[in-house]
Amino acid sequence: MNTTTILGACPHDCPDTCSLVTTVQDGVATKVQGNPDHPMTDGVLCAKVSRYTERTYHPDRLLYPMKRTGPKGSGQFARIGWDEALDTIASRLAPLIATRPEKLLPYSYAGTMGLIQGESIAMRFFNVVGAAKLDRTICSSAGGEALTQTLGGKVGMKMGMFAESKLIIIWGSNSITSNIHFWRIAQEAKRHGARLVCIDPRRSETADKCDLHLAIKPGTDAALALALMHELITHGWLDHDYIAQYTLGFDDLRERAMQWPPERAAQVCGLDVHDIRQLAHDYAHTRPAGIRLNYGVQRSRGGGNAVRAIACLPALTGAWRHPGGGVLMSATHHARANNIGLQRPDLHTNTKAPLINMSTIGDALHTPGLVEAMIVYNSNPVAVAPESAKVVSGFAREDLFTVVLEHFMTDTADYADLVLPATTQLEHWDIHNSYGHTDVVLNQPAIAPVGEAKTNTQIFRELSVRLGLDHPLLQESDEALLHTALQSPSNLNSAAPVTWDALKQHGFAHWPVADAPFAQGGFPTPSGKCEFFSERLAAMGQDPVPDYLPNHEQADSQATYPLAMISPPARNFLNSTFVNVKSLRDMEGEPLLEIHPQDAQARQVNDGDMVRVFNARGSYHCKAQVTTRAQPGMVVGLGVWWRKLGPNHTNVNELTSQLLTDMGRAPVFYDCTVQVASLR
Repeated sequence: MNTTTILGACPHDCPDTCSLVTTVQDGVATKVQGNPDHPMTDGVLCAKVSRYTERTYHPDRLLYPMKRTGPKGSGQFARIGWDEALDTIASRLAPLIATRPEKLLPYSYAGTMGLIQGESIAMRFFNVVGAAKLDRTICSSAGGEALTQTLGGKVGMKMGMFAESKLIIIWGSNSITSNIHFWRIAQEAKRHGARLVCIDPRRSETADKCDLHLAIKPGTDAALALALMHELITHGWLDHDYIAQYTLGFDDLRERAMQWPPERAAQVCGLDVHDIRQLAHDYAHTRPAGIRLNYGVQRSRGGGNAVRAIACLPALTGAWRHPGGGVLMSATHHARANNIGLQRPDLHTNTKAPLINMSTIGDALHTPGLVEAMIVYNSNPVAVAPESAKVVSGFAREDLFTVVLEHFMTDTADYADLVLPATTQLEHWDIHNSYGHTDVVLNQPAIAPVGEAKTNTQIFRELSVRLGLDHPLLQESDEALLHTALQSPSNLNSAAPVTWDALKQHGFAHWPVADAPFAQGGFPTPSGKCEFFSERLAAMGQDPVPDYLPNHEQADSQATYPLAMISPPARNFLNSTFVNVKSLRDMEGEPLLEIHPQDAQARQVNDGDMVRVFNARGSYHCKAQVTTRAQPGMVVGLGVWWRKLGPNHTNVNELTSQLLTDMGRAPVFYDCTVQVASLR
């Protein structure tokens, strides 16, 4: 028996970006484990990825190209060969590309976070043909824009430095389920005396384990942050030297914060005023204090302002001076990978090409003449995009030619004209940055592609040939792309550049980031300072100082739809990924709605009842779980189940809207009101 181990990287949309060790016996992957030599992974994987072989060898895995034989959405397909598949696609796309290429839309996101199988050859292909541009907003763009306007980019603390923190505020994150390696570090800090505070509308698994849980109302985070500032300012709990040297716009921020005494914020946020005052005191007097901020905060109308407000706090107290002090939402821009060289945006010269927001794809597909063909890869928009009734009817258009690259027959694949089998992470090369830590991780193929699956890159190479696109950059090999990824000036000119040899030997390498990266300022903003006042926002006609913006949809007991609804991912899923892995779905059970006993009683809903959750956009059937994890006036629709697995073939996104955030053009998944009725 021939047994080997191969170093890889977890491809999924998670801040941990684990280094993997795959055991292969006679060409078959038998086990996937965490790499014990990678400090951030430390030999540990989540329950989802530890079952990755179950996903790769799943009996429903797509192994061959498939062509639709029945109505769109019916899931009726027949196996065809690759030549027929590629010839069919080319015959449909060639006239479109020749005359109106801007009617071709790519739709992709973070089904893989890899720089190679994500947006390298694929993006080059769409740039060369002059396709419509996709505004990739569905997860993090509001928070990303907010960080950029405040700190200069998606930068922050090093994740490992939270072990040094004496106060950790976990804000809008269920770390036990979505950031387990940070949670391990937080537990290390707690063993050394750190206090943990969780700010979350839901009493999550993480909230259960923290010293204090502040059950804030959805979308009110900016009000709380401003009240904390109010206390810091009125009591003089400030680092005046840090503010003077390394910040911009303190007078404007002070004026805004003074409008938010704790009493006002307590009423808006649904919190006890004493808890707000105590948190401000503790934050000011505990060194070092770190804030782990996550993307749940920015999924409401004022989400960008909320992130800006929270990101200002460490500069007010000088928390940045200390390892273990500051804030971390995303570390993406600490990385030095050559994304421009991989994607080559300079190849796109079609001035007619529109920018289409992926979060409003439902409306886009109903705009006459805007989109005539789509290629979907690394995403499942029919399940994950908001207001999914519109998304479904858009994908059901008979005049829309749709190609989907996938591992399984997802909700979106059911509406495709052709489905192409893509490789999983165990079957291809890739390179990964992280948004939770500051390492780059290499993925090496552990096994040969299963069935007739091809890499995303190879599919776009072969399609380019079929379309007669004679451009050498469309034929660059995956191995060459891996080297291109390291050829950024910022990496090559670094005092400690990441090299291919180091990556190949260890499976990972560290981007050079200081333990306290902004101890002496040096923020990547135009001013080099933390910008409380953003000139760039002012130039765009937006408020240059963080403020609280009420939700688009207000929960009110007198309203038609009186309950606020948030829809975080179910513990055993990752967005819509892993929903079809039976062992994980068995652990999750079935689609659930968490509802507080008070709200359940008012609606005569019992624990375990099937309920109808509805608003003007649609109706979703699921099982009620009566629990204090939901606060009064709020329900929690755990997602994202595939629609086809739902009791009435919908999921929670039947109810979410296509309204957008204050900045970043992002969706407002947690800014949603509903009503609930028993189906007994």
